[in-house]
This record gives sequence, C-alpha cells and structure tokens, in this order.
Amino acid sequence: MSNHEIQVPDIGEYANVDVIEVHVAKGDKIELEQALITLETDKATMDIPASQEGVVDEILLNVGDKVSQGSAILKLAAGAKEDTAVQDKASAEPEQAAPAKTQSDTGSAALCDMLVPDIGEYDKVDVIEVHVQEGDTIAQEQAILTLETDKATMDIPAPFGGVIRKILVKEQDKVSKGDVMAQVETAESAPQKQESKPQAAAEVAQVEAPKEVAAPQPVAQKISEPLSSGDLADLNASPAVRRMARVCGVDLTKVQGTGRKNRITQEDVEAHIKSRLAQAPAAGAGDGGLGLLPDPSPDFEAFGAIESKPMERIKKISGAHLHRNWVKIPHITFYEEIDITELENFRKAQKAKAEKQGLKLTPVAFILKALQKTLADFPIFNSSLSADGGSIIYKKYFHIGVAVDTPRGLMVPVIRDVDQKGLLDLAKDLMHFATKAREGTIAASDMQGGCFTISSLGNLGTTGFSPIINMPEVGIIGISKAQIKPVYQGDQFVPRLMLPISLAVDHRVIDGAEAGRFIVQLKQYLSDIAQLLL
Repeated sequence: MSNHEIQVPDIGEYANVDVIEVHVAKGDKIELEQALITLETDKATMDIPASQEGVVDEILLNVGDKVSQGSAILKLAAGAKEDTAVQDKASAEPEQAAPAKTQSDTGSAALCDMLVPDIGEYDKVDVIEVHVQEGDTIAQEQAILTLETDKATMDIPAPFGGVIRKILVKEQDKVSKGDVMAQVETAESAPQKQESKPQAAAEVAQVEAPKEVAAPQPVAQKISEPLSSGDLADLNASPAVRRMARVCGVDLTKVQGTGRKNRITQEDVEAHIKSRLAQAPAAGAGDGGLGLLPDPSPDFEAFGAIESKPMERIKKISGAHLHRNWVKIPHITFYEEIDITELENFRKAQKAKAEKQGLKLTPVAFILKALQKTLADFPIFNSSLSADGGSIIYKKYFHIGVAVDTPRGLMVPVIRDVDQKGLLDLAKDLMHFATKAREGTIAASDMQGGCFTISSLGNLGTTGFSPIINMPEVGIIGISKAQIKPVYQGDQFVPRLMLPISLAVDHRVIDGAEAGRFIVQLKQYLSDIAQLLL
C-alpha cells in the first residue's frame, strides 16, 4: 500500500482551529486512537486520535497552524493498517443510506460519560426517579435524575446535550459524586473528565463546562475574594471557566492553571475554591478577617459533665449564610403594632369554608397578600443589589419566602406568583410546602427565587425580634404573637387584637423614610380587610 494520509476528522462546527501541540514525530510507530495533535478553540481543547496504526513517514503541519475538517495531519509509511472497524462498516453497508452521525461510523460525535456532579457532602444518595430513556435527545440543563437525601430532593441536570445511548443507573440505586449516570453521544465536546472512547474522531481532552449548570443546589460552593487589577484577558481560560469563576466569586489571576500551557481548567477553579473554604474560619469561629480577638475555647469538662453532639447540617449551612448576611448587610429595623381585629374576624368567618377544602386558613396567608400589594406599591423593596454593587435589579414577579421551623433546622420555601393567587390558593401552598419541609422532601428549587421573606414566630409566643435579611433580598418582616390590648378610641379604651411586626431592610438600597412609608402601607392593608381584598 502507498503512503496513507491521516486527516482531521469532523470536529463539529469549528474551522481554522489552532494547533497547540504535535505529539508525534517522523519515524514514530503509532497505535489506533493514539493522540496525534491537540487543537484549541475559544471553548475547548481536544486531542485528535489516530484513525489507524502505522509508522509516521511525514508530519504535514506544525504548532501554530490552523486546521479544519479534512486538513492533512501526517502520512504513514507504506503498509500501514487501515482502521478495520471503519472499513468493515463501509464494506458491509455499501448501498445503505447514511445513518445519523455517531462515534463509531463517522467520527463526528463523541460518546461521553455523563457524571453525577458535586452534590455537597452527600454520599450514596438514593435515585428516586430517572427522567430519560435510552435514545432520548436531551438538552443542556434538562433533568436527568432526581435524588433524595434524608433532608431534601434534588434534580441532577445534564451538563451538556446529546443523545442518550446507555443509562447506567436505575431507581433505588445509590450514587455519589463522579458516578456515571449515562453515556451520551454528542457532536460537541463533553466536560473535562467525561471520558469517551472514540474510534475515528476527535477525542475530547479538556472542556470546561460551566459549573453553575451541572451543580445542583442546595449547597453553593461559592467564595467572595477581592478581584485583582490584573489583566484577565491574558489568562489562558475558556469562556465557560471564566463564567464559572464569576459566578463563584473567584479571582482567576490567583488560580494556578494545570492544563497545557498553564491553561486554567474547571478542576483548577474547584481546587482553588476548596482551598479557600478550607482556609476560611468555620461558622461561628474566627473573626472573619475583622481583626478581633480569637474566640474563647475553655476546657468545658473542667467545670462539670458535658455532652457534645454534631450540629445538624442544615444549621451549619444556615449559620454560614446568616453570618455572611449579618456582616455584609447594614441592617436597619423598624417595629410596629397592627390592629388585625377585623382581619381575624373575617378569617374565622371563612374558616369553615377553607376546612371543607381541606385547608387551614392562617393569618400568614393574609400577610402574604398584604405584603405582595405593598411590594407592588414600593418596587424598590422587590429588588436586589447587583453583585458589583453598581445597580439595582427590579423584579417584575412576586415570589415570597416563608420560613418554616423543621426538626433539621430552618428552611425557607418560596411561594411563587403571590399576586396571581387568592387567599385559599396561598393557604394551600403554605400547607404543601410546610409539610414537604418538615418531612424532608422539599426540593432545592422550592427554596430559590424569593423576592422577600416572612419569618413568623407568633406561634412560639414571642413579642418581638429582629430578623436577618436573606441575601440577595433587601428586606424581611418578622411576625410575633398577636395579643388583645386596650386601644384608646375616641373617649374610651376598647379591646383590639394587635399584631407586632418588625421590618429589617438593607440600608445600602433602602433609606429610613422609604422603610417607614412601607411599614405604614403594610399596616393599612392588614388593618382594613376591604382594602386588602380589593
């Protein structure tokens, strides 16, 4: 056989791609699938494997060249073995119509392992639902599995799109980070460490998929470090990795790249985050960089018997978030008492109607409706401060979180589209999410997207408290126990049901006068049931 030329296979929509490394030289003996060159696009690096074995007779390109599909890479010496898998396929089906492109017949697609992403501290988590079947075409971010821990359920989204060729998990299986969920055929590169087994195509060596797509909540591995004044444009990092760094608050100039030519990969960013988190003081410990004296750590046993119990995981997470929110947000809190006598009389009158529908109509449903109307009157309270502090993001929707006390700690499910629901609809949502939270079946998505939060401790008998704002929201109201009090009306005192509330706001966004007007308007809605329901 004469010298055989190996060419660049189908590499998707890319053209004029940079050659950043040549792995072989003239005279080398190469094997099937051995990496010949490495290409780099603006999104990925990829190795081009040998489509047949033999001895290199001539290298036809150099580092710095640009190549496309069909570009010549090298020539093999006479006698090279052709890729029998490809030839057999071609000879066995000479007159059939060309099938859809796959890894095995055209080399245009990669068969990639889709892995379970970082799911926090969880390990061996139950698979309670598989949302896809073999042969399904999936899109990026589409739910693949639903997992259930003892505290929550979470959907695992696809980090990239493609066609499901094999599903490797089933319901009631247990999975951990890094387990293979499915094998997916995709014409695009898969995330780094999604291993593929190509036969005549570009083998994916490195592609950094944006972590915010793959990683489910409830645990956000995020840090916030001061950005340097260095030039990020000169860094060797893909757009996906840069986006991941922005979302996670990482300064890329402080990350050491381990890829080719010091390229910063997704794993490098993850390692940097883990390093920073390991260096950070634990929740409730240290001074958070404020220059305070160290926390006292006495020998408690010296004073008597003790018992040490591990803190609930949700309390650990909540504690860290509350610490951040209290330190970073300049809180200003307002207190008021609201006459809800008419509201309570109306609620009791509607109680039987609600019970016929299996619902419990509580004062919180009325507070949700009053709060939504007040947010509509004062849009600045239905906003968030941008991450850089340079703009205010106004929300056109009304999703309100309601704090729920559970055996595992505080959870805040979000009641969505409060403006589009009546009192009984809100009562139904409150019962539904409170039950899910207490049973530990609430999903992470049920606790995201809130605009404002209600924290109610009235059932515990409190007379007042100062709640902590749930960042990135700009306000929260605290509800305490309503009590009958004498209120002077005209020329006498009359008994009225008075509800203590507190309003905490982010003073960076809202000034005192705005907060005063807000709480007065909220008071008017709750005091006048007719105005509330109109």
